[in-house]
Amino acid sequence: MLTNRRTFLRNATLATTALSASRVMGANEKIRVASIGLGGQGQGNAGRMAAVPGVEIAMLCDPDTNALDAAKGKHPGATTVQDLRKVIEAKDIDAVVVSTGNHWHVLAALWACQAGKDVYVEKPISHNIWEGRKLVEAARKYNRIVQGGTQQRSCPVQDEIKAFLDSGKLGKIKWVRCNHYSIRQSIGKRAAPLAPPTTCDYNLWLGPAQDIPILREKFHYDWHWNWNTGNGELGNWGPHILDDLRNVVFRDKIPLPKRVMAGGGRLGLGDAGETPNTHFVYFDTGEVPVIMDVHNLPRGKEVKANDFYRRRRTNAFLVIECENGYYAGGRGGGKAYDLNGKEVAKFSGDGGRSHAANFINAMRSRKTSDLKAEIEQIHYSSAWCHLGNISYRLGQNSDIDQARSRMKDLEQWQEVCGDFSAHMEANQIALQPGDFRLGPLLEIDAAKETFVGETATPEALALLRREYRKGFEVPDTV
Repeated sequence: MLTNRRTFLRNATLATTALSASRVMGANEKIRVASIGLGGQGQGNAGRMAAVPGVEIAMLCDPDTNALDAAKGKHPGATTVQDLRKVIEAKDIDAVVVSTGNHWHVLAALWACQAGKDVYVEKPISHNIWEGRKLVEAARKYNRIVQGGTQQRSCPVQDEIKAFLDSGKLGKIKWVRCNHYSIRQSIGKRAAPLAPPTTCDYNLWLGPAQDIPILREKFHYDWHWNWNTGNGELGNWGPHILDDLRNVVFRDKIPLPKRVMAGGGRLGLGDAGETPNTHFVYFDTGEVPVIMDVHNLPRGKEVKANDFYRRRRTNAFLVIECENGYYAGGRGGGKAYDLNGKEVAKFSGDGGRSHAANFINAMRSRKTSDLKAEIEQIHYSSAWCHLGNISYRLGQNSDIDQARSRMKDLEQWQEVCGDFSAHMEANQIALQPGDFRLGPLLEIDAAKETFVGETATPEALALLRREYRKGFEVPDTV
């Protein structure tokens, strides 16, 4: 019988005391890893860990036995369990890989830290800003190696791009545009709540999230588009793109922006999704303006292809506008151009294939400085996404003209508002009252990770964290 939560945490803490957190593992010592969450990304992470020399996938965990059976076929020597608490209690597990739904990321990783295990946790590393900080606190308190799943940090091309920007060939950076354009279909809208699969332990799947009716058609994956369990496309791809921004452009010197404002809507679908499928955000960094733009509708109603950034006719994730040209690229590299559009440099990478190995190497050295994506930096990158979502969720029914009037003198804001209008026109969507939301310009105290000024309303502050289901709470003191 499993322990209750209080006993479980006490035993986990005792286990931590018994372990030597500073012990340096030998180069040939086998590291036993448990993989928690075995959807597409989870199975991919397990495979990448298994490919690192000296690593054994010793346990597989998922509340759905269908996922367990599929993963067992790839890792036949692993023990399988549905309850992740059994993984945390296992004394012979050195590290866990957390690839669950977003709502489970912090609690699973925090419990692992308390039990003396190292952690690789998928992006976004948190479901909200407050709990992300709690995970950082746990990593520090229990002296654990905790890596975020933004694998592009391990791609050598990022250092090459930084060196090129530092060379001055493109001149001073003026502003940055971050984009993610991909097609997402309707998730449907049921009249009666969806019953979880009979193969899934729903209580374990739900964990910290609230037990509310599910009205989408598909149980797995589409949890991304409901706030109870997911963070929308901004929380899905945003951590990668905004982490590139923070690393390549700001060199991790800007933890959080000074101000954030978002607009958009869930448009053209009429489904049970809550998160926006067309979403744009302004980040005031205090240095250069940053715009993040998300389109989940196609390029046009009759064009089944991803949209593109019209200013540069590209769907590059990161567009860095400079005095003498610009850089446009994605996770594996990109190109730099002069003001006439002539290519002046090209960068190629591997997307971060060594990220799993980087985590294992840091486990062996016990040096957090060896990590390419140490948890605090990825907490910040995830928090940028949460801030954009909070502004949207606080938004009022509006229209694009009102959005334009908010920042008449900011060229980049005017441009992204124009892109929104063009995107709607291309998809033959005539906006109705209530379709478009415009959020407040939130003011942020980066040191305290909270809102200040007139925007520090009870509604805004409440969205920095969440209510947890009994027995699955992220504690105030880790």
